[in-house]
Amino acid sequence: MTAGLWQNWVLPGIWITVQLTLYSAALAAVVAFGVGMARTHRSRPVRFLAGFYTEVFRGTSALVLMFWLFFVLPPLMGWQLVPMWAAVLALGLSYGAYGAEIVRGALGAVAPAQREAGVALSFSPWQRMRLILLPQAVPEMIPSFCNLLVELLKGTALVSLLGVGDVSFAAYLVRLATQESAQIYTITLVIYFVLAFLITRSMKALERRTKANIGIRPEPRPRIPRQKDKRAGVSGALAEGDLR
Repeated sequence: MTAGLWQNWVLPGIWITVQLTLYSAALAAVVAFGVGMARTHRSRPVRFLAGFYTEVFRGTSALVLMFWLFFVLPPLMGWQLVPMWAAVLALGLSYGAYGAEIVRGALGAVAPAQREAGVALSFSPWQRMRLILLPQAVPEMIPSFCNLLVELLKGTALVSLLGVGDVSFAAYLVRLATQESAQIYTITLVIYFVLAFLITRSMKALERRTKANIGIRPEPRPRIPRQKDKRAGVSGALAEGDLR
């Protein structure tokens, strides 16, 4: 692969993939926390609507939703979405539904005594959520959010079907230009791996920081006891017997 193809297609494709991941993740985070907290609301209609949203967007294909937003919505609304924003909207809404279940589960895992303490302190529901529940639940959400974010990164490859010039679309164009399938797709796999590795390391650092904020220290690494050499033990026993 020549330097011109790398600079003109692959590098811009990587940047578009990063942008898609960041924008979609931001929308998914807003949806996840909003819908996830609504799933734990005292009002039954609020819980129903949040659950209905979760089931609908978890049960539909992100690719089909992307096509629906780009091809079906414009005749109904009278305006056309840019392909990249149609992709961001579809990915953010879909992955936000999965994230909402992570938020709901983490909030439900907080000890009931913590909620009772907030009630005893006369905290409002929003104060209990902001000051007690979320600080304890967020560290438990991060590992699952990390997996979901990596899946979102890989899901951005779907946007190439709309002609968005992400790294997958750039790899396709380079393959057409050079007829070198093995090289370009191997490089593409490495690119996705590096991006996923950076996400994983960043989320682990965020997890340590959020746990430190609530006074949880990182667990020490278990030490593996060293096994003594059997021959040394036998020779030592013989030497001890000779002394006797």
